[in-house]
Amino acid sequence: MTPTDIADEGAELLPIATGARTRAALRTVIRPDRGRAVLGLGVLVGATAVGLLVQPLLGRIVDIVADGRPADALTLPVVLLLVVAVVQGVTTTLGLTQVARLGETVLARLREQFIERALQLPADRLERAGAGDLTARVTGDVARVAEAVRSALPEMARSVLAIVLTLGAMALLDVRFLLAALLAVPVQALTARWYVRRAVTVYADQRVANGAQQQQLLETIGGAVTVRGHRLAEQHTEKSAARSRRAVELTMRSVHLVLGFYARLHIAEYIGLAAVLVTGFFLVRDGSVSIGTATAAALYFHSLFGPVNAALVLLDDAQSAAAGLARLVGVTDLKESAVRLPHQRTGSTSEAAVTVDAVSHAYGPGRTVLHEVSLTLRAGEHVALVGTSGAGKSTLARLVAGVQQPTGGTVSVAPTGGTVSVVEGKTAPSVVLVTQEVHVFTGTLAEDLRLACPDATDADLRTALATVYALEWAEALPEGLATVVGEGGHRLDPARAQQLALARLVLADPPVAVLDEATAEAGSAGARTLERSAEAALAGRTALVVAHRLTQAVAADRIVVLEAGRVVESGTHDELRTADGPYAALWHAWSGSRAAPHL
Repeated sequence: MTPTDIADEGAELLPIATGARTRAALRTVIRPDRGRAVLGLGVLVGATAVGLLVQPLLGRIVDIVADGRPADALTLPVVLLLVVAVVQGVTTTLGLTQVARLGETVLARLREQFIERALQLPADRLERAGAGDLTARVTGDVARVAEAVRSALPEMARSVLAIVLTLGAMALLDVRFLLAALLAVPVQALTARWYVRRAVTVYADQRVANGAQQQQLLETIGGAVTVRGHRLAEQHTEKSAARSRRAVELTMRSVHLVLGFYARLHIAEYIGLAAVLVTGFFLVRDGSVSIGTATAAALYFHSLFGPVNAALVLLDDAQSAAAGLARLVGVTDLKESAVRLPHQRTGSTSEAAVTVDAVSHAYGPGRTVLHEVSLTLRAGEHVALVGTSGAGKSTLARLVAGVQQPTGGTVSVAPTGGTVSVVEGKTAPSVVLVTQEVHVFTGTLAEDLRLACPDATDADLRTALATVYALEWAEALPEGLATVVGEGGHRLDPARAQQLALARLVLADPPVAVLDEATAEAGSAGARTLERSAEAALAGRTALVVAHRLTQAVAADRIVVLEAGRVVESGTHDELRTADGPYAALWHAWSGSRAAPHL
């Protein structure tokens, strides 16, 4: 079963990097810390080399005993063994510390790149992939790579060095010991090849299966009310169970793979140790080496059990981490055309702040929602978008905000419109989008507000809250601006959460603002207050407002009516109301009912 089969039908998973691209990306993120890498490996080489003195010293002790020498002859070798143990312990600690710091630094850099690029992805791209795919990458894959960095990377570095230097030491004793030890290599090499060829596919499929499982759980839990209301619990339970079974099946395949891997390694150990012991027997019998030397050779090979097994066993962690790393790099390595790019800048000297030129947008083949829409927002102008549900209002708002990129046409921001956004996010945004889906971040109210302006003072925060008529309730909170809000904190109702979002808009101070039904969650009681807050937040800015209530359209400088993805009317409220067109029909329907319909 392919990853596409495992994932949702019709889902377009985020890309997975090739092995070559993953290695290249890894070299890039390591490059700034090459000095630390060299230092860490150098110290580990020294520690391992010092540790290799243990076997010859033990061999020396065996020779002293075999020759019947006095007991005081053992003093020097024993003292040297203690010195070797202390020096090796200290240098190993220093070396592993440097390697671990290198790994954590690289992981942090990679995680930052992943989050940065994920936040820049167009909303429709994330929707096609599904929340489960991205969630699995940012949780499970990052955790797997982090685990490998913290444990596998230092151990692998030490094991490889121990293997290389130990084999060299055996050759110094007698090259025939080395040749005997190498009899285990073909079995180990075949074992590693057998394992790697199977592990790559198993672990890659396992990560995708986990993503599909998380996607199903998110959909089921997030839509629990709808699931129960339509009596779909049985179907969703079966879907969750099927994806869980697939994840378990792949996990068991990986377990069986590891068991076979260990069994083959034990065979290699027995072959190598037997060969070294037999070689030592014949060499001692012929007088080529002493008993102590043969003992040292056997101890050298026995000491390889740990490093060799660790290195080969770590292939398990390495393959799993490599699969996770490829999924992270697949996102960080997305082409610039696939992520949210800054708005194009127009060289026009007109008063236009935003120009939408023949913009079309489709969410997939046959799913075109905008058809060559052209629209100009003059500097300081407030334009309301109205239309029936599905007309394309929110899509156009997202395109103007730069959250999504059009499939055709251009959206341009004039130089007079303010600072243009950049992918790195290091400059002030030219356009800020506020939607009805407002998130209250966990932390103090002040911290939540400062997300829009990190350098804002408490006075700035109070001014922004006062601007949107939220200062009174904010200061009435248990600890004022220091009150913890968000998950696990003080709960803000939808209207206050929306005012908080509008206060962040004021602090960000963009020249262009886009409100996508930003007052829809207020309810009838708080509608007027929230509309007044939005009006105050938009003062002095160019604004595009997706009007949930037609009272917002009445207050706009101009109204643009969308119908089936096309602009069908444009004008002031009075002009359109008397034109007897689509807007007039909407107005009469809305004003003639006690509760405004959702537009």
